[in-house]
Amino acid sequence: METQSDAARPFTSHDFETTRRFVDTPHGRIAYVERGRGPVALFIHGAPLNGYQWRHQLSGLSDIRRIVALDMLGLGHTEVRPGQPLALRDQAAMFRAFLDALDIAEVDLLGNDSGGGAAQVFAARNPERVRTLRLTNCEVDDHDDGNPAFVRFREGLASGAFVKALVAAASRPEVGRKAFAAAYQRPEDVSGDTLRTYVAPLVASPARIEQMLGYFAALTKRDLIEIRAPLMAVQAPTLVLWGNADAFFPVTLAHWLRDHLARVTEVVEVDGGRAFWPEERPELLDRKLREHWLRAG
Repeated sequence: METQSDAARPFTSHDFETTRRFVDTPHGRIAYVERGRGPVALFIHGAPLNGYQWRHQLSGLSDIRRIVALDMLGLGHTEVRPGQPLALRDQAAMFRAFLDALDIAEVDLLGNDSGGGAAQVFAARNPERVRTLRLTNCEVDDHDDGNPAFVRFREGLASGAFVKALVAAASRPEVGRKAFAAAYQRPEDVSGDTLRTYVAPLVASPARIEQMLGYFAALTKRDLIEIRAPLMAVQAPTLVLWGNADAFFPVTLAHWLRDHLARVTEVVEVDGGRAFWPEERPELLDRKLREHWLRAG
């Protein structure tokens, strides 16, 4: 049984490996880790990361929430069923099946990067299951995915350069830091251990590499455009936290959320933050989440 001291200690890559659980759903065998007790907070990671992205929250917030961090379809350690689609709408359907399998009725929901896109689809289609919502740098509605950062990333995928970099990153952290540089304010501070934890499951086999590529190929803003009206009607108190130096998801997207969602309670701009700023500023994220949960009741 987890003790209070267990919940407070740092969550390590060893914990990520040894405490991982799986739950069977119609979409596949979903990998997840959890820590803490109380109301459930479901954290959805960015791409091509996995649930380890939320290691700081697994230790820093588990005194007030049961923190659950899953691995999305096509990424991390989740085992997808043959033929399973990987679009945002399919990720959202998996979230519902995952919560059903664990008998969880409602959650405090947070998503980052493409995980934030999937979180929006889930909230729009299952508003009764979202107690509160927090969105950090992510796709929003009819976002501009033709900007230079996305173009360079897609070129790297098409040429095979990105996959080669991930394969090399497992043993050469400097290659991984370069591959992920656009998403971090200080990529030089990302440890080799963290990079290995992210990269290893992605390149474990040719099939895993194909799944990851399938994940990126399935991303489409059509899934977000289709849920525009129901998303705007979601009544869950919503906190928007946005790095304002993100080449992929500019801060104007945070302003769109502020202006269109029904109950945005606060928009916080993180100076210099890029797509994966939650890893670099965990104290800020934890503080704002605590405040938001307390205000929401």
